[in-house]
Amino acid sequence: MTLWIDIAALDDIPPRGARTIRTPEGCVAVFRTFDDRVFALDDRCPHKGGPLSDGIVHGHAVTCPLHAWVFDLETGVAQGADEGAVATYPARVDNGRVLIDAERLVGRRVA
Repeated sequence: MTLWIDIAALDDIPPRGARTIRTPEGCVAVFRTFDDRVFALDDRCPHKGGPLSDGIVHGHAVTCPLHAWVFDLETGVAQGADEGAVATYPARVDNGRVLIDAERLVGRRVA
C-alpha cells in the first residue's frame, strides 16, 4: 500500500511551474504542467547540477536552466542527443491537493 504525503495545494504551483521540497537526501522538484498533471523529479541536472525547478516547463518536459538539457517529466530521461536521467517519484492530484509517495521520498538514493 502506498503512503501518500500531502505537500501543497495544486494552486500553490503555477501552471508550467515548479516548487521544491527538501529531503535529507536533497531537493525534489514538483512540476505542474499546462494540463494540471504533476510530476516529481530530483532537482539536480546530472550534467552540471543545475536546479531543474528553475527550468522551463513545456509540454511534459523541463529544460535545465544552465545548459538547456531537456528531461521527460514522466521518465526523467534526457531527450535528444543528451544522455542521462534523473530519478522520478510517483505524484498525483487528489481533490486539488498534490500528493507524493512518501515511501519513495524517504528511501531515495540516487546512484
